[in-house]
Amino acid sequence: MYLKTNFIEKLRNSGLRPTKQRLKICDVLFNTDKTFHFTINDLSKIIREKVSEKISLATIYNTIHAFEKKGYLKEIAINSSQTYFDTNTSIHHHFFDEKERKLIDLENDEVEPIKIKKIIPGKKIKSVEVLVRVVSKN
Repeated sequence: MYLKTNFIEKLRNSGLRPTKQRLKICDVLFNTDKTFHFTINDLSKIIREKVSEKISLATIYNTIHAFEKKGYLKEIAINSSQTYFDTNTSIHHHFFDEKERKLIDLENDEVEPIKIKKIIPGKKIKSVEVLVRVVSKN
């Protein structure tokens, strides 16, 4: 479990002041046994249920994006209008259940190695992360 000092350090490293609201956001994000996926609206609902005071959507949005830029969260773009965030920042793959609108982790050892044939001059591959879209069989 995280200590308040860990949250303050994360916030300061992300260029944010450690306000009460941001510390509560940190508690929801990082003080859990399991990593999880969320949209900003999902996180807003979770915070509303767990925290008695209201935290503005703008504060949540700015905090999440600052954490993502610093590497504390991973951004997963599903399409041009839908983005999820993951508290598991390791390189791994995902299933996306289109009906349930949720991400499910798919570990590297559950996917055969992927061979990329195209090369972009002056660039090297940083990582390969697969998003597998799934639907119900019936």
